[in-house]
Amino acid sequence: MSSEHAIETTEPGDSSARYRSLTPFPAAIERTLVIALALLGAAWALELQHYLPFAVFKEQYLALMIVIALVGVFIRVKARSGEQRAGVPWYDWVAAVASAIVGGYVLVNYRDLVYDLGSLVTHRYILGAIAVVLVLEATRRATGWTLVILGLLFIFYAKFSSLFPGVLNVPDTDWRRLAIYLYLDGNGMLGLPIQVTTTIIVSFILFGRVLYAVNGDKVLTDFSLATMGRYRGGPAKTAVIASSLFGTISGSAVSNVVMDGPITIPMMKRNGYPGHLAAGIEAVASTGGQIMPPVMGITAFLIAEFMSVPYADVVLAAVIPAVLYYVSLFIQVDLEAAKLGIAGLRREDLPRLSRISLRGLVFVIPIGALIYTLFAENWQPGRAAMAGVIATLIVAPIQPSTRPSFRGLLSAIEETGRSILDLVVITLVAGIVIGALQVSGLSFNFSLVLISFAGESTLVLLLMTAVICIILGMGMPTGIIYVMLAVLVAPALEKMGVVPIAAHLFLFYFGLMSMVTPPVCFATFAAASIAKADFWRSGWSGMRLAVVAYVVPFIMVYQPELVFAGSAVGIVLVTAKTTLGILVMTIGMVGYLFRPIHGIARVAMGALGLLLMLTPFGGAFAGVLLGVSLVAALALCTWEWRHRGVVA
Repeated sequence: MSSEHAIETTEPGDSSARYRSLTPFPAAIERTLVIALALLGAAWALELQHYLPFAVFKEQYLALMIVIALVGVFIRVKARSGEQRAGVPWYDWVAAVASAIVGGYVLVNYRDLVYDLGSLVTHRYILGAIAVVLVLEATRRATGWTLVILGLLFIFYAKFSSLFPGVLNVPDTDWRRLAIYLYLDGNGMLGLPIQVTTTIIVSFILFGRVLYAVNGDKVLTDFSLATMGRYRGGPAKTAVIASSLFGTISGSAVSNVVMDGPITIPMMKRNGYPGHLAAGIEAVASTGGQIMPPVMGITAFLIAEFMSVPYADVVLAAVIPAVLYYVSLFIQVDLEAAKLGIAGLRREDLPRLSRISLRGLVFVIPIGALIYTLFAENWQPGRAAMAGVIATLIVAPIQPSTRPSFRGLLSAIEETGRSILDLVVITLVAGIVIGALQVSGLSFNFSLVLISFAGESTLVLLLMTAVICIILGMGMPTGIIYVMLAVLVAPALEKMGVVPIAAHLFLFYFGLMSMVTPPVCFATFAAASIAKADFWRSGWSGMRLAVVAYVVPFIMVYQPELVFAGSAVGIVLVTAKTTLGILVMTIGMVGYLFRPIHGIARVAMGALGLLLMLTPFGGAFAGVLLGVSLVAALALCTWEWRHRGVVA
């Protein structure tokens, strides 16, 4: 995963505007820092710190990673996009030194600090204030002003909360206490988001980069072509399969687009798909990587930590919705191919599955090691990811086509570190947001405000939350959206009886949908750039292709069997009913079954599909509604089949 595209808020192709052309000395420092960042993260995941002759607090490790990341950002990233000079300006060297001081203070003194974190010592709140300023400036450079403004708003509320009306009116927080709390407390910058990033995510990014270094991405693409290429719409189906498989270790929508898109999008266009549709297919398929187990990006790990449940429980709950997401996309791709008359590729143009099988071991065995250690052995996620890295390094040298070079592995380590630079500063802002919420008490009052505003209606609260998630997601990474709403909204949903895992996955899904929801949808932007297609047409196509992701979260809440919260029979019935509903609805969305479908029949198909998905089991009325919907859908499908040779 290249660093430019590891973060969803970064627009593709803007690296030259963001990053400096470094002279040899700062370039060597930057390279050393990013390598150290990746290797330290790997070492911590492998628990090598336990073999040191002295004890290391997790907070000391976090402080060291923060120092490295902040210094790396101030050296590498321009203060403004128009900056022309080569090298690093003096003020950024000052910022780098200041970063080393504020992080170094925690690193060196945490053994003593842990006993009196709340003491309002002068030098602590001065260092805390400097740390907040440095983090916000580093974030501005890495992602723009959106997160900075958000962080400042929450800090402002924590300081001036007595000026707000109603339940939002609480006593102000002293500047000194606020600065120290954000700087040193486990609910501030040293809190959950940075812990997840530096102890777990770094290992998974390294895993993905190492797989990329041994041509694992080409193995996936060739496998997808060999299995799906000969069927109608083969290249598009290849994109869906390849992106879903790569998503198991990437967990980043834009990263998936950038890696798979240059191969799959031109292939789809050559096969007859319009550019905007090819871009939409790739964007939606790649976005699904964040919901596809076993690795679902940073948010899934945050869910596990927030809920205090094993990561395996989150993955299990996410399996059926993720499969339904790709089933919907796959059906639409197939129907679009039939509608456009797109045939499969010639057999002689496809890679042979027999030749891919042996190379496929470089992907299958590492993923198998990850899954086994994560689920069977209950290893910590970071350690399980490192098992995948080690398995890759053992298997890859067996064949010349997957044998990595030293330079390739070093590049994988460097790119991992560069990806973490941006992630660290973003998660530090998330820590600031959580800290301000906790110290002000807003997190305790906000749930009451939401429930009151929603009129104690779960549906109204869900609709409000969905809109908020998508709007916030237009300028922020999914993880940040989730962090805020997990603190502010999830408690309200749980108080209204929503199953906790369903509530958290609801927030996850709608935060994620900003990747493909116009007007600001970075996965679609990246895909449209590669396809040289109109952004708006690509965006609306992507939104339609991802339609299931807007519906399934509501089903998870009202029919929690979809997240394995219920009996085995209930899980099977709800899954079957939802799958059938998806099939019927997608026929209406595409407007094709055995022939083009228009007008009332198309609207009816869409409506019947929604009824099949959303109507829960239980009660006479629900049973009648489900029966009527099913019979009507079958009647329409039968009609279309009998008139398949007739132009509608």
